[in-house]
Order: sequence, then C-alpha cells, then structure tokens
Amino acid sequence: MTDKKPTSITQYYHDHPDGPEGADKDLFGRVAESNRRGFLRNMGLAAMGTMVGAAIPFHRNMPSGLIPAALAQATIEGTKSGIRILNDRPFNAETPAHLLDEDVTSNSRHFVRNNGLMPTDMDADTWQLTIDGLVDKPLTLSIADLKRDFEVVSQQLVIECGGNGRAMFNPPARGNQWTHGAVGCSEWTGVRLRDVLNAAGVQDTVIYTAHEGADIHLSGKADKMPISRGMPIAKAMDDANLIAFGQNGGDINPMNGAPLRLVVPGWPGSCSQKWLTRIWLRDQVHDGPKMTGTSYRVPKYPVAPGTKVPTEDFEIIEAMPVKSLITSPETGIEGAPRSFEVRGHAWAGDTTVDFVDVSYDFGATWQRAELSAPANKGAWQRWRTTVELPEAGYYEIWARATDANGVSQPFAIDWNPKGYLNNSFHRVAVTVA
Repeated sequence: MTDKKPTSITQYYHDHPDGPEGADKDLFGRVAESNRRGFLRNMGLAAMGTMVGAAIPFHRNMPSGLIPAALAQATIEGTKSGIRILNDRPFNAETPAHLLDEDVTSNSRHFVRNNGLMPTDMDADTWQLTIDGLVDKPLTLSIADLKRDFEVVSQQLVIECGGNGRAMFNPPARGNQWTHGAVGCSEWTGVRLRDVLNAAGVQDTVIYTAHEGADIHLSGKADKMPISRGMPIAKAMDDANLIAFGQNGGDINPMNGAPLRLVVPGWPGSCSQKWLTRIWLRDQVHDGPKMTGTSYRVPKYPVAPGTKVPTEDFEIIEAMPVKSLITSPETGIEGAPRSFEVRGHAWAGDTTVDFVDVSYDFGATWQRAELSAPANKGAWQRWRTTVELPEAGYYEIWARATDANGVSQPFAIDWNPKGYLNNSFHRVAVTVA
C-alpha cells in the first residue's frame, strides 16, 4: 500500500504507485487473468462485497481498475438546498444527479459556475446592454427595449460546464472537481441573439463575438474582468441562442446571471455569459480572459495521462459531446426491488440523441430505453426503461447515449490536462435485498 493516507478510495487509486491494478490487489486481492477480465480471488470478492454491502452477481464482468460506484461518490462538505458547494470564492456548486430528475431544472436546482464575484447592482430597470464592434448601427438597449423591439420566446435549453465530470479523471486535473451535476435545463425566456445582432447589422468581416459581464474580478480591480469569452459568428446566428431575462417563468436566479445573460445551448457554459452588459463583434478570434492559453481548450491530439502539452497544441472547445445522466434511482439505494424503473436525461451538443442503452451487468449486455424527443432545439431528452435484476446483490446501472451522428458515450475518455469534456458512462449503485 501507499504510505500516504488516502482521503477517499478514488484518491487511493489515483496515488497508488502500481496504478489501478496495484490498488485492486491491495484492497481486494484482484489478480489479472487474460481470459477472465476483472477476476477476483474469493477473499478479494468477499472484501469488495462487504464494502458495497452485498454479493456482486456480475463481478466477472468488472473491468480491471473499476472503483464501484457505491464507493466512488465524492463527499463534499457544505450543502445548501441539496446543492453541493465546491468553492466559495468564486462560488461554484453542482446538483446531485437524483435532484435533476425534473424535466425542467428549477432555479434552486440549477448549478452555479462563477469565475469572479457577483455584481453589486443587478437592477433590471436600469440594466443596459451594448452591441457594438463591427456593426452598422451600435445599439444600447434596456431590458424593456429588448421586450418591446424583439420577439420574446421561451425555450428549454441545456447549459453544461465544460469541466463537468472532471472529478473522474486519473491522474486528477486541476480545477473544480465536478462530478455529474454541473448541468441543467431550465426554461429560459428572452430574445434571440440572432435578431439583436441583425438589428445592429453584422459586417462582412466579422468572424467572432466577444461577451462581457458585470461580474467582478476576484482581485476587486475594476479594470480586470474575470471572464470574457465568445464564439464564431456562425454559431452566434443559431436561432436557439437567447439573450435571456427570465428563468422558469420568473426572474433569473441572481447566481445564474440576473438580470440578463446569454444562453448558448450545446456549447460549454462559459459561452453563456452571465450578468451580460456587452456583445461586440470582431474580425479575429476573441482574446479576452479565459479565451487564450489552455482555458476551455483540449489538446489537438490524444496524450498520455500526465503529459505536459505545449500551449500552441490546444484547440478551443466548441460543441459538447453526447452525454446521459441517471436521475433515478439515486445511487447507493439499498433494499431495492428486483424490478424498477431507471430514468434520466440525455443531450448531445449541436445535435440530438438517437437512443440510450442501459446495462446492469457491467456492460456485458445492454437494453434499449424509451427516449422522448427534445421539447425544442437545445433541450435535453427524457429516457426511461424498466430493469429486471436476476437475484439479490450489488449492481451498477450504467447509461450510454448515442447521438444522431452515431457517436456513443465511451466507458472512459482520453485524459486531457484541464479535465474537460468527460462524457463517460454515468453509473449508479443499487443493492437488491
């Protein structure tokens, strides 16, 4: 075993000098056999069964190095209305998967991702938005102007942090250790970004937008912005993007960007600037804070875990990958019946989800779930199925979504230095009495 006292079983696997296989052997007596992947010695199987609280009927299918989902859940101190706080300066918080079971994510359950401090003044009556840069007619608009001069629409739209799933990378990647809950699909009310840009007149030389907000840099310096990102003009003209002033039929939650924000579904949440004050159009890729270096970028090619990658070899993240979330049952359920419904949501960047499969035997077999169409472009899709488990014991329910282009979620993704785009299977632990 390692000399360092582990803070969690996940950290133990991260730190073990002989890798996941060495951790397996120390903890569970696992041995490698080419013809029996994930085979456990009798004493090792008994140890793992004791730790998860039941026998494991499909233990022979368990991939080597797999940490049972029942043991891998992060314990994060500090909760508020069920939201797990990851950081308080800046404030960042995620929602446990089972609390995201609603078709439309409520204001109190929507995750929070801040890069700086919240503005001190969020008065909707005096708020102004500037549209300038390479436009024919610069605009300065109040929220009342937006409501009066443009069509107001309401749409269910997914916002997901680019680092959602970072906690599952090995070796660990720096940044907020999001598990699965840095995602939400509220109903946002506002005007189409495209309509406002067309009203200003987009010049032919424009290739990128640039966004600014009223949030305050952690240093408190007025001349520094915590984040200012943008997107290609082609994406900006997508009719799903909103300049939003409402959330779920009321005002936007202050922590989610009140009174005005961008909502750009399908791309990293960092594109959806909160506390929006300005959009300017540029003839180059925007170079504001969190647009350069390695922020919201991944290597252009696969790299070995722990590799140092030259900054020039990173590329900007655009559309998010296909993903699914199990919202019921809640992980860790004990005494479950042998037959129960499994349900959740699935989404896929700029496209839709084609189907979702569910497994209860560590991926040896899969069954197709019923999948609903999205409420509108940019919304997630509800899926559900009933599983019939063969006997009492410990099980893991795995979900795997496949998008309209035939791309499926992987069991594990290639490591990257910043811990972005982790769309590996979501797993929940269930013990049947």
